Amino acid sequence: MPPTLGAGLGLKPEHYDAALACTAEAIWFEVHPENYFVDGGPRLAWLDAIRGKHPLSLHGVSLSLAADVPPERRALDSLAALVRRFEPALVSEHLAWSAWRGVYYPDLFPFPRTSDALARIADNIALTQDVLGRAIAIENPSHYLRIEDHAWGEADFLTELTRRTGCGLLLDVNNVYVSANNLGYDARAYLDSLPALAIMEIHLAGHSVDGEAAGLLVDSHDAPVAPEVWALYAYLIAKIGPRPTLVERDGNIPPFASLMDERAMAQAVLDRHVVRT
Repeated sequence: MPPTLGAGLGLKPEHYDAALACTAEAIWFEVHPENYFVDGGPRLAWLDAIRGKHPLSLHGVSLSLAADVPPERRALDSLAALVRRFEPALVSEHLAWSAWRGVYYPDLFPFPRTSDALARIADNIALTQDVLGRAIAIENPSHYLRIEDHAWGEADFLTELTRRTGCGLLLDVNNVYVSANNLGYDARAYLDSLPALAIMEIHLAGHSVDGEAAGLLVDSHDAPVAPEVWALYAYLIAKIGPRPTLVERDGNIPPFASLMDERAMAQAVLDRHVVRT
C-alpha cells in the first residue's frame, strides 16, 4: 500500500471545511466524479483545495460498464478531464449497468454473468482505461435476488476481468456481507476466492434491514459499519495485507468527527498489518 493511502472517507459538501483542515496521517477522500462534471465554479474550487492537502479517489457511478453498448463518450471525456486535473490516487467503477438506450437510471443493476457479458464488459473496461490512460478498479455488486442464468461464478468472473484487461478490484466488504446473507453463501469463502494481488481498494459501509422482505439486507450506506462487516474486514486484511480502505456514508450523514472515529477503526486494522522494515 502506498504510504500516503491508509483509511479514507467519502467527501461530503457539509464536511469540506473539516476535511480541508484535517491533519490525520494517510487520510484520503473519495468523490463521485459525476458531481464535478462542470466547467468551473465552487465545486471544482473546493476539490482543488482538498486535492492540495489530501489524495483523492474518483468513484464513478454512471459508466454502465455492464450495458450492451460502450460507455457514453461524453461521460468518458468528462471523467478523463477530471483525472488529468486532479491526478487521483484511485479511479473505480461498478460491475453493473445503469443506463439503457440513452436513459440513465438511479440504481446499479445486475446482469447474467455469461461469456458474452464477460467479453462485452472487458471491452468496455479496456475502452475506459484507454481513454483515461490508466487502470481502474471494478467494484463487486450487492445482490438481492438470485439470477438463474449465470455461467460464471462472481469471483471467477472478476478474476477473468482482471486477467483480460489489467484492471484491479475494488472489494466492498459490506457488499459481500449483504450478498452472502441475501443469497445464502459463505462470505469468507467468497473473500478467499478472489485474487489478492488484484485488490486495489476496499470499501466499508453500513446496511439496513428491508422492512418488507424478511431477512433481506440493503446496502443503504446510511448507518455505521456493522460489527460483522468489521470482522470480515479484519479477516481480509490479515489475509492480504493493508490496502487503501474507504468508509462510505451516503445517508443520515453524521458529524465529521463521528466519521473520523470509524475511519480510525479502519486505520487501526491496517496499522496492525503493516510490514515494517
